[in-house]
Amino acid sequence: MSAGDLAAVVVTVVALLALVALLVAVQSLVSATRQLRATLEQLRGEVVPAVEELRGTVEQAGNEVERVEDLLDAAETISATVESASRLGYVAFSRPLISVVALLQGIGRGLRRLAGAPWRARRPSSARRVAGAAAAGGAVASRSRSARSGRRAA
Repeated sequence: MSAGDLAAVVVTVVALLALVALLVAVQSLVSATRQLRATLEQLRGEVVPAVEELRGTVEQAGNEVERVEDLLDAAETISATVESASRLGYVAFSRPLISVVALLQGIGRGLRRLAGAPWRARRPSSARRVAGAAAAGGAVASRSRSARSGRRAA
């Protein structure tokens, strides 16, 4: 065997070893691809139903949000109606009610005068205390009279 033949045999053996290594690598890649496909199919089997369920849940939540918005709109409408009715009731009944109360007070005063009881204006609470103290001792009454006349002058 000559050197050329030896080189050819060595190159052939190395090429065969490289071919075997490439075949092993290709076989490994094919096996990994098959496992990847199986994992992808399993993932699809689990994810697709979960996504469909999620879509249903989102759609249901959207419907609930629309329902709540409708309820809020109805509540705002009712609130505005009640507010305007309250305002209308106040306007409609306040003046007549005040007039009736004033009329009844006038009738009461007139009946008291007819009965002979003197008419008295209501005194403020501070004037009642001063009047009560004046009945107890005259010094307080004179001070209160001078204080009242001083207030009038001012």
